[in-house]
Amino acid sequence: MGSDDEPLTLSASTLAALQEFKKEEEENVKKFIELKKRAEDEDQERKMTIHDFKEDWQLSQFWYNDSTAEILGKAILQDADENTVIAIASAPSVYAAIQKLPKSEVPTEHIYCLEFDRRFEVLAGKNFVYYDYNEPHNLPAQVLHKCHRILIDPPFLEEECQNKSAIAARNMLVEDLSQKTISGALQYRLITSTGERMGPVVKTNYPDTEITDFFPEHKNGLSNEFRCYATFESDYWKFIKS
Repeated sequence: MGSDDEPLTLSASTLAALQEFKKEEEENVKKFIELKKRAEDEDQERKMTIHDFKEDWQLSQFWYNDSTAEILGKAILQDADENTVIAIASAPSVYAAIQKLPKSEVPTEHIYCLEFDRRFEVLAGKNFVYYDYNEPHNLPAQVLHKCHRILIDPPFLEEECQNKSAIAARNMLVEDLSQKTISGALQYRLITSTGERMGPVVKTNYPDTEITDFFPEHKNGLSNEFRCYATFESDYWKFIKS
């Protein structure tokens, strides 16, 4: 038997690492099943947070820290009314933060969590929308040209992902961006949070946005510096004048 035909063997340390990984994955699956059962219990209020969901780095999942997620959530809600329709795309930590806010601070029930990761159906229930940025024209009726406000965080810091995410955002927005809330505020708002090096692509895709002085931060830290672009100033940020 030649050396190429010898059976593959793993070192003790590699085998231990694989076993530990498998154990961790099994525990996560078990936890997710328990969460799903709890969410399906109509008599029990959902109490899940983003911390119940492990980040999947293969899907480029990096949750915002609690402060950032809350600020982004409050900003997209500011001056909204009961008729405002909001899409939170590829940013489940923001959706989770909105769910934690007092009901008095959430004026609309029409807030959709758009995600490729179907685990978040447990978090969002009927307001979950399966979303694949690679198919920006394949959007369901409840968000297709129905959304007044969009918060979108393209999962990958590369131009194709950014461009397709922008197409999806345009397909979600209502055609009349001049609509007003009951109080007279503009319904339309758009926020995109992404890596600083994507700035030129952002400005091409969303020419009505400006870079803000708010710096989004992530729970586990990232080497890439993130920036927040928006169509509006708010209680939480101002535009940076060039």
